[in-house]
Amino acid sequence: MTDIPRRAVSRTAKLAALPLGFAGRTVLGMGKRVTGLASDVISAEIQQRTAEQLFSVLGQLKGGAMKFGQALSVFEAALPEEIAAPYRQALTKLQEAAPPLPVASVHKVLTEQLGPDWRDRFVEFNDTPAAAASIGQVHRAVWRDPGYDPAGGPKHRDVAVKIQYPGAGDALLADLKQLSRLGGMFRAIQPGLDVKPLLVELRERITEELDYELEAESQRAFAAAYADDPGIYIPAVVSASPRVLVTEWVEGTPLAEIIRNGTEEQRDEAGRLMAELHLSAPMRAGLLHADPHPGNFRLLPDGRLGVIDFGAVA
Repeated sequence: MTDIPRRAVSRTAKLAALPLGFAGRTVLGMGKRVTGLASDVISAEIQQRTAEQLFSVLGQLKGGAMKFGQALSVFEAALPEEIAAPYRQALTKLQEAAPPLPVASVHKVLTEQLGPDWRDRFVEFNDTPAAAASIGQVHRAVWRDPGYDPAGGPKHRDVAVKIQYPGAGDALLADLKQLSRLGGMFRAIQPGLDVKPLLVELRERITEELDYELEAESQRAFAAAYADDPGIYIPAVVSASPRVLVTEWVEGTPLAEIIRNGTEEQRDEAGRLMAELHLSAPMRAGLLHADPHPGNFRLLPDGRLGVIDFGAVA
């Protein structure tokens, strides 16, 4: 695809297929009950199949659908293990990856946002995305920076280039409207969860997340507040435009990997640092980092917590 699927009919069709598939699985479960299969086995199977279909569709659509899936993923840690286990893997995939845009679309956005000579700003630019998220994807590059002089070294630096998907705004709002009609399905895999307040809050924050210049302002404020902090690292903003954000590259282990395979000591330390960030930022930066899903954090080799996304800041 060349951008987020924007046609309302095609996006609505994908989302509308979700409750139909769930209904079919529920009917299948009723049939298995008649044959004597244990109800807890049936419920677990329906949960797993529902989650696989749900997060597959949300990831394919990007936009508001995937943003909603990412927001749901932060509730996973609060769920009982027997409920959370069937779809933890799908949630983790959603936090870290999504189908990438083709190279031509990436170059088109860079030309629109940085100018036709955008290549002159980079020593290197990797066309293969290093990560993909709900409204944009990240490319690794080397920024040509005459004013940057790391102890007499070369005047360039490794950067992360976040590029917003074309059509992201329209897709976000359309998806959230459609998802508000699917509350019953989400309750099936997360009992007791009322998704409507979550969708209302997401809709109110969407316009902020679409503005990368606003995100750059937030990141600069955090970077100033946590400069030289022994436990938290905020990468510097190198360049910003409405749909392209260039920041220093952060090399570290994704928090999702720490959660999945890290030692107890690593997990405890990551949790401590996240708590420190979220509880101290209102006083130190006058801001609150409001998007604590694991895809936004890295544990650096020196033990600090790297924070790499400031799209949702209050």
